[in-house]
Amino acid sequence: MIEQSIREYLLPEQFNAAVRAGAAIMKIYKNSDDYDISLKSDHTPITIADRLAHNTIKESLGRTRIPILSEEGREMLYDERRNWELFWLVDPLDGTVEFIKGNNEFTVNIALMENNICISAVVYVPYHHKMYIAERGHGAWLICDVAPDDEAAYTYEQIHTAMQPLPLKEAEHSRFRVAVSRSHQTPETHEHIEKLRNDHPDLEIIEQGSSYKFCLLAEGAVDYYIRTTTTSEWDTAAGELILCEAGGSTRAYPTDAPLSYNKEVLDNPWFVARR
Repeated sequence: MIEQSIREYLLPEQFNAAVRAGAAIMKIYKNSDDYDISLKSDHTPITIADRLAHNTIKESLGRTRIPILSEEGREMLYDERRNWELFWLVDPLDGTVEFIKGNNEFTVNIALMENNICISAVVYVPYHHKMYIAERGHGAWLICDVAPDDEAAYTYEQIHTAMQPLPLKEAEHSRFRVAVSRSHQTPETHEHIEKLRNDHPDLEIIEQGSSYKFCLLAEGAVDYYIRTTTTSEWDTAAGELILCEAGGSTRAYPTDAPLSYNKEVLDNPWFVARR
């Protein structure tokens, strides 16, 4: 594990990069005529906001001299990245479909990976001004009222002073809540939920976009998340650590294996996350 003094330097860089990317995203979000939507090679949409957020993060984190593996970056060959001991795993705009739909459910995900294990994570929800943070072995936290700011310069002390530990007591609820992707559901998703109804006949479905689902689990506002479509490593790395440090877990479905990172193919298996 890297030294605490290095973490005290890197966490503000990670935090501020996410806030600045959020600012770039929100400027575009207010002007739907400027989205400049196109399709990537995998037929998923990309907008000018994705590109601007990527460039902002690349510029912000470039000073750390740690390599960046980003959804919107150039395709990084496995032989080039397979032996990285430390790297940033980034989704500059997670939930592009939700962004395009205008439903506010999009995030900025930045995970710091050491030997292919996430050791520090931030997930920023710019529309809601919420920042989720986790450090492996030290806990997970929420900071509210973090407004998008293209000149964000939070210090380590400012970040730690504002943090609330996760889960949140005020998120307690009585009904069993199951999160599903708003835009990526399959027959297997619904079949799995029907099995859950055997033990939780009054379960409540929460449709939600992006890695925000992991954050709601970490808060304690949701109990379970099932995903039966393809996701990529940058979709889950940061959110998985935040949930883990809040007391939850994420496992491949149906094998129950842990998720692994920096694979030759960057796709995840189906998975279940629980708080």
